[in-house]
Amino acid sequence: MRIAIASDHAAIELKAALADWLRDMGHDVTDLGPDTAASVDYPDYGYKLAAALADGTAERGIALCGSGIGISIAVNRHPKARCALVAEPLSAALAREHNDANAIAMGARLIGVEMAKACVTAFLATEFGGDRHQRRVDKLTTPAL
Repeated sequence: MRIAIASDHAAIELKAALADWLRDMGHDVTDLGPDTAASVDYPDYGYKLAAALADGTAERGIALCGSGIGISIAVNRHPKARCALVAEPLSAALAREHNDANAIAMGARLIGVEMAKACVTAFLATEFGGDRHQRRVDKLTTPAL
């Protein structure tokens, strides 16, 4: 699977660990940065991840920052991105099954590497449920305001 991964400075170590692990599993991983632990702005990297999902560079995305909150908000600014903040595998699986999420966000200050791997595993292994969920997902892209 083609997976894009991005973080801010607070999650650089988690990003590197997940990227290496995903490559070892045979996935095509695009690391959107940053490359160092120098302070950066998480919206810049969230927007890069959303663009990679929107243009088809990536099928799935992983967004990381200190809490996961800020970068998830940034990714979700794009109408073709559906990024769910997760901290355990059930939420990651439900994000795919019910919401057709194409990205997950996690907080490096709140989750360990092994739990992050468990979340990613559940996210990648779960298919969208369709049916009754499809009309709801359609409303996420075209809201009735």
